[in-house]
Amino acid sequence: MARRREVGILKLGILTAALALGLAFPAQAQNKLTLTGSATFTTDYMFRSISNTNELPAVQPEFDLTYGIFWAYMWGSNTAFGENIEIDYGGGISPKWRNITFTIGGLEYTYPGANNEIDYFELKTGATWAKGPWSIGVTNYWSPDNFQFFGNSDAIEGTVGYTLAHKWWNFFSPSISGTVGHQSYEKNADDYLYWNAGLTLGFLNHWSADIRYYDTNYNEDQCLQQQGQDRHACDARAVGTIKATF
Repeated sequence: MARRREVGILKLGILTAALALGLAFPAQAQNKLTLTGSATFTTDYMFRSISNTNELPAVQPEFDLTYGIFWAYMWGSNTAFGENIEIDYGGGISPKWRNITFTIGGLEYTYPGANNEIDYFELKTGATWAKGPWSIGVTNYWSPDNFQFFGNSDAIEGTVGYTLAHKWWNFFSPSISGTVGHQSYEKNADDYLYWNAGLTLGFLNHWSADIRYYDTNYNEDQCLQQQGQDRHACDARAVGTIKATF
């Protein structure tokens, strides 16, 4: 109980700090409340290049709320944990300075079917530079008690993206992107490297299709130790995704 109280105080402190920082950027607030949503179908729910669905497909709805530099979201998916349901939510700020967008926010991962036994929190901090067709970003995800099993954890990743200038066949708007990251745990699992690279094709204004290659440096025994049920969840694979926004 004391541990949960400490984590709760930590979350409150982080989000309070984020709000205070947001107030330091009043000139950037546009005073426009915007609600958007999306629906995604993917052949495998990949989280830091590890399958969270035992290599099975997933359906993932999402709702996003923005107001100036402030943002909040709610996201869901079927998974292999918590009786196959995951519901995530969070909020934070993303102030911009010149071509750099900074982000600080709190993310809560919940699994209703597991009776809160594996729910956990992450602090997200990062910065992304974007100019013309290029974007380059660095993001860190820190948790005080990952899955309430791995203890203190930290993931840092770098991303790069490039948007092609011309449409393909006057229909698809192509872009390419990739991510390299390192996940560390305090206990019960080995640290690992993960990466992905892929092609995204936007079409019909609100649709996109993505084909992406994922891999890690985990062997099968390390993967089973981390995943708990599927020793092949960390293997290299190609994953296809289609997404509609509204």
